[in-house]
Amino acid sequence: MTINYQQLKARPFAPVHQDYSQRDTMLYALSLGVGNDPLDTRNLPLVYEGMDQALQALPTMSSVLGYPGFWAKEADTGIDWVKLVHGEQRTTIHQPLPVGAKVVGKTKVTRVIDKGAGKGAIVVSERSLEGEDGTRYATLEQVTFCRGDGGYSEALGGQPSDASLPALAPTPDTAPRWTYTHTIRPEAALLYRLMGDYNPLHADPKVAQAAGFDKPILHGLATYGMVCHALVMTACNGDASLLRSMHARFSSPVFPGETLRTEVWQEGDALQFRALVVERGIVVLSHGNASLAAAQP
Repeated sequence: MTINYQQLKARPFAPVHQDYSQRDTMLYALSLGVGNDPLDTRNLPLVYEGMDQALQALPTMSSVLGYPGFWAKEADTGIDWVKLVHGEQRTTIHQPLPVGAKVVGKTKVTRVIDKGAGKGAIVVSERSLEGEDGTRYATLEQVTFCRGDGGYSEALGGQPSDASLPALAPTPDTAPRWTYTHTIRPEAALLYRLMGDYNPLHADPKVAQAAGFDKPILHGLATYGMVCHALVMTACNGDASLLRSMHARFSSPVFPGETLRTEVWQEGDALQFRALVVERGIVVLSHGNASLAAAQP
């Protein structure tokens, strides 16, 4: 089946209501490896409610709340889901996430872009995360690269193709102000999938090999969450409420068991960042741009 532009743009998504607790907030952070060092007390306010500083939710937890599920796998999308990869994630935080609340996620497809036969297609979905009282917590844009679906426009008689999102700025060539290292646990992908993304690419070796990988890869949003944690620990000095936006491109897959190093640049309340896998010496998350509630010293 081929992607149908009109059908995807009009695809209905039922609002997803979710009631999450402090326990869920702590489990999200733990799935990212927060707290791996039991003596690093700076991390405890993200995973332990007993500190003088109140428990906090990482801003990227918004990516797993009100999530509509792995809808691209549904036959009526026309997407070759086995070849699908997460291209970019863009998150704008309107209000710091509560550590427990009732929320609703409202999803829509905003762009479908044909890159041509042999090159793939891009699908952009947007999710608004709101409280039941109407408080808007976050807007999330997910850019999905559909490697097997290019050329749909010509195949279906010249269907439309939308313009791409504005490009993200690359990171500077200068030395970063901060670096932060995560050691990724071997079972990290199996833990993170319990946050709601059950794509078998991250668990089943046969599915991973069919997609062209030697073994299951880590979720892009798990890498994204780890980098968010790095930004909170460095530029935000441990205060997660200061991070107000975080946009990045997924440039290469990450495998559980590797070491992730985040590099961060700052100019006023604007941050730029990237993440590298130390063992392979390659950039896996690039074009990182973020903003703070106020400039940090």
